[in-house]
Amino acid sequence: MLLLILLAFILVPVLEIYVLIQVGQAIGFWPTAGLLAAQAVLGAWLIRREGRRAWGALYETVRTGVLRERELGDAVLVMAGGVLLLLPGFGTDVLGLALVLPFTRPLLRRALAAFAERRMRAAEVRAATIVPPPGYGGAGFDPFGRRPGAPEPVETPPGPVVRGEVIEDDDPKSRA
Repeated sequence: MLLLILLAFILVPVLEIYVLIQVGQAIGFWPTAGLLAAQAVLGAWLIRREGRRAWGALYETVRTGVLRERELGDAVLVMAGGVLLLLPGFGTDVLGLALVLPFTRPLLRRALAAFAERRMRAAEVRAATIVPPPGYGGAGFDPFGRRPGAPEPVETPPGPVVRGEVIEDDDPKSRA
């Protein structure tokens, strides 16, 4: 994954420069610069409009206390799209527009959710091989250090704890 991120940071700028040169040769320098400026203005307007909607929905989610994955996913996608729209270049602008536009965002949100679910399942499998659950495969390993079949630890009762010593009188006459 680290290699993929490193390659993205190297290949994306190289690809963007190549596309800019190709477009510049095809339509000229000033039209290319004007097209980039127009994309920046359009991107800023879209970020403002869609970002306000996404943040409003996210605020409502936080205010009501009900976590809805749609609003959270939309906020993340709009922020990522905004960053891509602010970067100069045609490729990042196309991807940024796909993340910001309301009719393409649901498709990307579902794809992102499926990707995250696959990654979480893979992480669970890796974690189970490192720290197997109790009784799994006869290992009998407990991450809290208890032996298999050991009684559950006794919890301290709620309230203040008074440290002291219990003194019992051994004389049965004093108890009466």
